[in-house]
Parts: sequence; C-alpha cells; structure tokens
Amino acid sequence: MISDAVPLLWASSLRTPAAGNAAAMRQVLGTENSLEFRVGPERGPAEAMRRSRRFAAMVLPALLAAPSQAAEIESALAVLTELVDITARSRASVDLAGRISCDGDHVLITVGEMGSALPEPEEEPGLFLVRRLVDDMGQHRGDGGGYMTWASVPVRPSPGGRM
Repeated sequence: MISDAVPLLWASSLRTPAAGNAAAMRQVLGTENSLEFRVGPERGPAEAMRRSRRFAAMVLPALLAAPSQAAEIESALAVLTELVDITARSRASVDLAGRISCDGDHVLITVGEMGSALPEPEEEPGLFLVRRLVDDMGQHRGDGGGYMTWASVPVRPSPGGRM
C-alpha cells in the first residue's frame, strides 16, 4: 500500500523494470495481484489525480505482467484518473482511498469515498470516457458512509499464459 505517509523517495523507487523484465517487478510487488493507495486531505483534486496516476503507471505493468499491453494500461489509467477526480471533488472521508486489482481478464479499479451518488455523464463529462472503456461500473456504500465507485476495465490475455 502506498500513502502520503510513505516518503516520496520510497514511492519513487518503484520503477518499472526494462521491457521484458516483469519478473523483477513482481519481486518488488510480491505475488499480490492488487495494490492499494491513499491520498491525504491536504491534496486537492489535481494533485490527487497526478499522484494516483503516477503510482498506477509504475505498477500496472507488473500487475498485468505484459509490457506489450500499453493500450490496456492507458485505458486503466484514464479510468483511474477520472474516478479519482470525481471522488476528490466530493470526498466523504478524510483520505481518498483506492484499490487496483487484476484477475487476468479485467483491471478492477475502486475509488472512494464520495459524498454523493455518481452523477450522470452530462454533469461529469469524464464519465462518458469511463463508460466507453469499461465493461461494467457501479457504486456501493463504503465503511465511512460515502460511496465507493468501482469500474472493470477489460484486458486481453497475453499469449502463452498468465496475465
């Protein structure tokens, strides 16, 4: 898990290994196929988006274990960025929390907690992009009384096995 409490030097030391070296990144991340992040209340929406996207960009290639999946990584990053933006502007809890996981067919992105239900795309135009890129999305009540928003971004299986 990465949070604002973690020194930036540690977070920035998680660099994606050279292409074809996903095994080295899996050693850094362990065998987990998910990760969590937090952004503290002192970070505004723009900074929350930058930090979340930067962190996800470093670790998504290892979660997918296939650097050749650039289009799928960009789709997941675009969805994450929009969900963090919407959530950060309507926080129901002190920290913005997120989770990114991969099951081989989808990247599941969860961001929370929002102080209101997810608006219609006409109110939040970024949701048009999100809905175009995901197989499914929704919300559920979080532990802090707000709404957790989740989205399932499809990824294609890599040739010859594991995602």
